[in-house]
Order: sequence, then C-alpha cells, then structure tokens
Amino acid sequence: MGEPRAHAGPPASGATAPGPEDTGGGDVSAGGKLGLPGAIALVIGNIVGTGIFLLPSSLAAIGTVSVLVLLLVTLGAIALAVVFGRLGNRIPAGGGPYAYARDAFGEFAGFWVAWSFWLTAWIGNAGIAFAWVGYVNSLFGWRADNPLQNILIGLVGLWIPAFVNLSGVKNIGLFQMVTTVLKFAPLLFVGIVGLFFIKGANFPEWNATGGSQWNAIALAAGLILFAYSGMESVTIVAERIKDPARNIGKASIYGVLACAAMYLLATLAIFGTVPAGQLENSTAPFADAINNMFGGGIWGKVMAACAVISGIGALNGWTMLVAEMPMAAAQDRMFPTPFARLSRRGAPVFGILLGTVLTSLMLVYAYLGSENGFDTILLLASFTTAIPYFFSAGAQLFWLVTGGRQVNRGRLARDLAIAGLALLFGAWIVYGAGADAALYGMLMMLVGVPVYIWVKAKRGEYGPGERRRAVTRDETL
Repeated sequence: MGEPRAHAGPPASGATAPGPEDTGGGDVSAGGKLGLPGAIALVIGNIVGTGIFLLPSSLAAIGTVSVLVLLLVTLGAIALAVVFGRLGNRIPAGGGPYAYARDAFGEFAGFWVAWSFWLTAWIGNAGIAFAWVGYVNSLFGWRADNPLQNILIGLVGLWIPAFVNLSGVKNIGLFQMVTTVLKFAPLLFVGIVGLFFIKGANFPEWNATGGSQWNAIALAAGLILFAYSGMESVTIVAERIKDPARNIGKASIYGVLACAAMYLLATLAIFGTVPAGQLENSTAPFADAINNMFGGGIWGKVMAACAVISGIGALNGWTMLVAEMPMAAAQDRMFPTPFARLSRRGAPVFGILLGTVLTSLMLVYAYLGSENGFDTILLLASFTTAIPYFFSAGAQLFWLVTGGRQVNRGRLARDLAIAGLALLFGAWIVYGAGADAALYGMLMMLVGVPVYIWVKAKRGEYGPGERRRAVTRDETL
C-alpha cells in the first residue's frame, strides 16, 4: 500500500466535516488547531489519569523492586516517544500507530493495530474509572465496599466526559488544559515534599510476591506500562495538531519526560511515607501519604479532590481517542462506516457512544466478575497497548533497515538503537502482562478478523486493491 494520506479522507456519507472552530481547544492557534502547549497537555492529561493514583498500592504488593522496574520502563517509554516523534515527522497523518503500521506493513496490519488500540482505549477507561471511584469515596467519606454504589459512581465518571466529547473538540481541548494543570502540580508536590518525610522502615520488602525475582519484575512491568499509555495521543489526532511534523515529536517526548519525573518522585515518596501493610490495602494511596505527612485533616481531602479531577481529565482525553482511532481507520474504509460519521460539531458520535457503552460493561465486570478488578483491567489493557507500540517501533525499524523512506545517515546508528529498544520494550510488555491477559487479549484481537472480512466484503474486495469479480452461474469457487 502507498503512504496514508495526510488527511484520512472525506467524511463518510452524511457526515459533517469539522470546521476551524471545532478542531481546536486549549491552546488554539490560527486555523483552530492545538499548538505545542495544548498538545503537551493532551499527552500529559492522557498519561496521568487515576491509574497512577492507585498504582502504588499494586506495586507495594510486588515490592520495592518495582522502583527499579519503573526506571527501566521509563527508558523504554522515552525510546518509544522518540520513535513516535520520528514517525510523526515522516507521516503526519491521523490515526498514529494505525497509519504507521498500514504504511509499512499493509492494510491488514493497519487494521490489526487500529483494532488493538480501540480495545485498549475502552478497556483502559474502565481501569481509570475503577481507580477514580476509590478517590470519590475517599473525598466524600463514603464506604468503598458496596459494588452497586461503586458501579453507579463509575458510570457517572464515564458519561460526563462522553457528553463533553459530544459537544465538540474545542470544549475537549479547554477541558483538558484545565484538568491537566489542576492535577499535575499537586502530584508533583507530593513527589517533592514527600521526599522529606520518607522513612526506610515503610518501604515494602524487595520482592514481596513470594515468587521468583524475574516474575516480580515482569508483573511490575505489566502494571507500570499502563501508567504510560497515552504517550501516543498526539499521533492519533495529528490532523488536529498545528504543524504536526514538528509538534508531534516534541509533545510526545516532553510529555513523557514530565510524567516520568513525577512518577519516580511520587512512587518513592509514597513508598516511604505509607507503611507497606497499609499501602497494599489502600484505595487512595496519595491521600494516605498526605495524611501521614501532615497528620490528617483537610490535606487528604485535597489530594482526593485532585485525583477526582485527574480522573475526569484522563477519561475526557481517552474518550476522545476511543473515537478518533477508529474514525481515522473508517475514513480509510478500514473500519465500519458509522465510525467515520461526524456531527455538526465535528464529534464522531458513534465511536464515542459505543466506546463508552463497552467501557461501562467492562467496569461492571471489574466489580462483579473479577476478584482483583483493577489489576485485571491494567494487565489486559497493557497487552492490547503493546501491539500498537510493537508495530510502531517495527515500522520505524523497517524504514531504517530497508531505506524505503528517506533516512538521515548521520544518525542512523542512534535511530536503529532507539527503534530496537522500543521494539524490545513492546515485546517485554506482552510478556509482563501475563498468560491470562495474553489469552483473553488475543481472543479479543481475533474477534477483529471477522470485522475485517466484513469491511472488505462491503468494499467489494477479496485481496489487496483488487475488485471482486462477479460470479456467474457457470463459475465455481
């Protein structure tokens, strides 16, 4: 297949293309698109959800080895952000990993990646909502052991961002900028100030799993990867970014670096201020850390409020991505047509509503059908996240090795090393997600194959670029 168009194509029949006033928000530049500050806010806002607000509890059950794993995963995430920057410069097309895989490996690989990312987006939203519920309960002093109450709270948290997204991209950008600023500063505050309250006795043992060191490292990696998912956000909405060839790479790298610093500081601070036994069972570890630092009072409530704001902001950004990836694929006639239809405000209504319904069902399963809902969602989402990451790194490696696209010879060795590291990072995450997540994730991936066949049949094609011949009575298959 040829290189994907810079614009994925005209909207499907019945759609209304977004005008300039509908394609920007937050940092709105000439033409109504997101500039660099708005793009960075989108990356940070999507990376820093409520996942990080609950993650320290899961990592405490693994042990202090998770801090080492966090460092290693951070290196892989930075390498992947650099790869996204290179690919975004080469192919500033909407759809991000979908466009990169399709450009390098053909349309089925592109569909496979788009399907995987779509799974990641709505599954991951359930994880964000699950953690968000714990902080809502902490903020208002509600009991956290009532599944039906928790489901109701979670559904409210899912559908508010859905309605924001339905109102148009301009409102999404403004909402994202505000929530990003309100949540990032308090988290960094905990990470920096908490360092002065650290007590060595509070840290969990090095490997608290009771299993092998390698298994502990792999499990921690699978959980931590979810905390970095979202780094590809600007690549998916490239058509809504001002000067995407320049700003996609900068926004991806700056966003990951900012989040990496905050993650490392905050994890150390929480491990050192909340005793391991308390931390393992905590549903609001950041609030517990603040309470332990300042003796309780209003500070824990303030942190819980920040987590609530953070979760809404992350759900807002990810609800956008739930619809944007399949929309880009549908505009290339690689996903069912309804995903490409836009409202008068430029909102992909079908994708937003379907994604939110599926996320709602996953949230219900997490509370009623799983013993450890948060970890189950995180590991499953980590597996499906790794597929687009792996193929994106593979696409960069493919073009560097084959020379099929213009290559900068002066930095070829460095680019090869970074792409190779990003490729290994993606493979490691598949392993770290565990056997159960890989099994269920692959089954969900396979569901996409009949969808692909159906889309091809609707296009009247039986092979790459070929039209199906009419079958007469005398012909046999």
